[in-house]
Amino acid sequence: MKNLFLVILLVLTFGRCKKDPDKIKPIRVETVAIIKGVDASYLPQIRKSKVVTFNREGQPEDMLLTFKNEGINTIRLRLWKEAANGESGLAEVAALANEIKALGMKVWLTIHYSDTWADPGSQIKPKQWGNADFVALKDSVYAYTALVVSTIAPDYIQIGNEINNGFIYPEGSRNYLNQMKDLINQGIKATREANPKTKIMIHFAGTENASAFFGSVSELDFDLIALSYYPQWHGKDLVKLSSEMESLSKQINKPVVIAETSYPFTFNWNDQTHNVLGLQEQILNEYPPSAQGQLDYLKEIRRISTSSKSALGFCYWGAEWIAFRGKNATDGSSWENQALWDFNNKALPVFDAFH
Repeated sequence: MKNLFLVILLVLTFGRCKKDPDKIKPIRVETVAIIKGVDASYLPQIRKSKVVTFNREGQPEDMLLTFKNEGINTIRLRLWKEAANGESGLAEVAALANEIKALGMKVWLTIHYSDTWADPGSQIKPKQWGNADFVALKDSVYAYTALVVSTIAPDYIQIGNEINNGFIYPEGSRNYLNQMKDLINQGIKATREANPKTKIMIHFAGTENASAFFGSVSELDFDLIALSYYPQWHGKDLVKLSSEMESLSKQINKPVVIAETSYPFTFNWNDQTHNVLGLQEQILNEYPPSAQGQLDYLKEIRRISTSSKSALGFCYWGAEWIAFRGKNATDGSSWENQALWDFNNKALPVFDAFH
């Protein structure tokens, strides 16, 4: 499935071809771009801060334009139901999605089905749905997803974010597998009806237990397997990552994308907020915490996620999350040393991995 899907209809025998060559239909070739994506969900807040960012030539340039110019073809955006101050809410995300499309890039939407972060450790039900019974909850998932897809028409959509243990707790917990699948299916149904062209992903963090998880939801009507991969949480064996991705794709008969990954260009800090990464034991020995190490790591991730028929691309998480609240901020960026801009807000060599 790499760069081309070949859909070949053999409707004529060789004998017929010789007799009636003018009526032979041409082979239909559909070009499918490998995903070269970044998550840029903080971009509206970064713009509001008035921080100036620079491209690799040192010229002031909006991050979104830098992404476009550096070969990124897909922008991933998170969506929260009723977020504080409207951040990552539908209005904000829809406006940014329109900008992305206007620049010729694709929109990858990850619906958290929460008012805040959703991941394997936290899947908090939206406050607005707090008193709903299960039937009403299913209706809410359908109606909300339909509204989102009708408003944004994303190219890709995740029904939930890192739903290893389920989503929309407690009803959608994996402990209640049939209910979890019912809720996912409502999101899928709404998406198919609102925009049939949108490709649907189910997102799992890591590869451990991924086979069992996707086996349990394999009957659902989704298009892509989406995996997170961070060395500090999901293992430090890239060969194993590659083989497990291919195995999972064969098992479920769907292509795989790396939905989230990242790597540090330094262990230093640029604000007073504690960083997620800062120790050698958290990263891969073969890729040091340097600009070159970050680039080499992402080149290998790109190779893994595009070098087989079962792999369809990758997305870098926290690409834009610089220390935009200032050097003294204690509520700033915990990802500043993994962003794609250095501490002077200049684009890093890691962008070469997208070309």
